[in-house]
Amino acid sequence: MSFSFRAAIIAATTLTFAAGIGATAPGVAGEAEKTPVQAINEAAAEQVPTMGESLAALDADDAITEDSESDSATYATLAAAVAAQDAIADDAEHNCLAIGVYYESKGEPLEGQLAVAEVILNRAKSGRFPASVCGVLTQRGQFSFVRNGRLPQPPASARAWKTALAVAQVARDDAWDSRVSNALFFHARYVSPGWRRARVGSVGNHIFYR
Repeated sequence: MSFSFRAAIIAATTLTFAAGIGATAPGVAGEAEKTPVQAINEAAAEQVPTMGESLAALDADDAITEDSESDSATYATLAAAVAAQDAIADDAEHNCLAIGVYYESKGEPLEGQLAVAEVILNRAKSGRFPASVCGVLTQRGQFSFVRNGRLPQPPASARAWKTALAVAQVARDDAWDSRVSNALFFHARYVSPGWRRARVGSVGNHIFYR
């Protein structure tokens, strides 16, 4: 048998076998008959969402975004804001602010403590007092608990100190405003310094002024 005749027989056998596969597997044959462009178009059509699906996806994304925004640094009450803070001084300014809150208002309600913290911060930003929290507190003749320009350090384990640290952080983050958030001065109710300043309001046992 010549080589060419043998090749012809092999080719004929191969074609017959392929035809048999096509007859028994119509799904494969159907795919084979499609052109590459048709196959790509049909695959793309299957992946394109409907208008309803697209709108539903957008609504879901909007809901997720709104939930994320509403959860970020939002508190229902001042107590919740204070409870969410770590009772640790982040830096010297935080420590100084907490010291001021502790010694000037540790017996006051949380809003009264926050109001004191806001006065100290407002002074540091005003341009009329030293530009740092520590400088505001150690300014001569301003806060009676300061001795010889030095700030006493409260006991680390005291509950009131931990609260003061948390209140100070709330004030620094501007996470909550008291009713007297623009005040620059305050004094206890039991004294009457005769100040000619605009009164902002009172919180607890303190009266606040601008």
